Amino acid sequence: METSMTSVQREQVLQDDLKPVASSDLRPVTSSSNLAASYQAAADFTAGALGGVACVLVGQPFDTVKVKLQTYPDLYPSALRCCGQIFRNEGIPGLFRGTLPAMAANVGETSVLFLSYGLCQKFVCRVSGTDKIENLTAFQNASSGFVAGFFSSLVLCPTELVKCRLQAMTEVMATSKKHAQRIGPWQITKNIIRNDGVLGLFQGLTSTWLREMPGYFFFFGAYEISRTLLTPAGTSRDDLSPFRLMICGGMAGAGLWTAIYPVDLVKSRIQVRSLTEKMPGFLSVTMDIIRKEGLRKLYSGLTPCVLRSFPACAALFFTYEWSKKQMMLHRPNWAL
Repeated sequence: METSMTSVQREQVLQDDLKPVASSDLRPVTSSSNLAASYQAAADFTAGALGGVACVLVGQPFDTVKVKLQTYPDLYPSALRCCGQIFRNEGIPGLFRGTLPAMAANVGETSVLFLSYGLCQKFVCRVSGTDKIENLTAFQNASSGFVAGFFSSLVLCPTELVKCRLQAMTEVMATSKKHAQRIGPWQITKNIIRNDGVLGLFQGLTSTWLREMPGYFFFFGAYEISRTLLTPAGTSRDDLSPFRLMICGGMAGAGLWTAIYPVDLVKSRIQVRSLTEKMPGFLSVTMDIIRKEGLRKLYSGLTPCVLRSFPACAALFFTYEWSKKQMMLHRPNWAL
């Protein structure tokens, strides 16, 4: 038999019915997960930018030597001779020429790269039915890097064009028999836009795509394989020591540049020499180098490039992983 409610119980029910609904209860169920995903994307972007700064500060002198060997191999028979020549003619600042546009290029590229990489990993998880990013295979991570390279190239190409021209300015002026007038990155940018329009900033974009997309396939693939191999039994890849993490980053950099160096050399020549002469397309320049200079010239400057990439990418990944871990550990409540 149903019992009747007392007056006290009836009053309590009435109060519950009239109680205002909290704003958090009206929020869609997916809003919290969307906020968490947005915060993680922002963490990837910021950590990537910080990693780009570390990468440039460590590797810029090697990069300057690499560009000079790539664009004017006849002037410099070896990396050591090139380094000595720069030091005699321009002093230590000559080794760091182009640091400002390199910083802009790397910060822009790595922030977009790691943001795109994280988003691509989530997409691959969804397509493959994998429950977590941590469970993706090395090939799946490498494929995410391949697609991320498309987007990072759009940011990298204009800034790297300016960097390469700034680094090779002395040789450009010498070979074109012009007075060696020193100009900065902003003036170079204005000259490009004045002579070739805004699209002129994207000279070498095709070769940049050909370099970056397969390059980042090997880059992230080598990084994830190295993390797996160097992770002690019974521990997680996310708990690697700083030293092991830097080794993984260095292996990623060495794998990247060894795989795609000839493409980078052709790209640098197109970007630098288009300042003084009309340059044909990527394939024509490649075949011209092989025909006139031999196949070995496609690897001119590889040594300083690998020497640069190992410590530079070690610094990049250490800074990225450490920064992202700190941001995720101290994330606000709304991003949980």
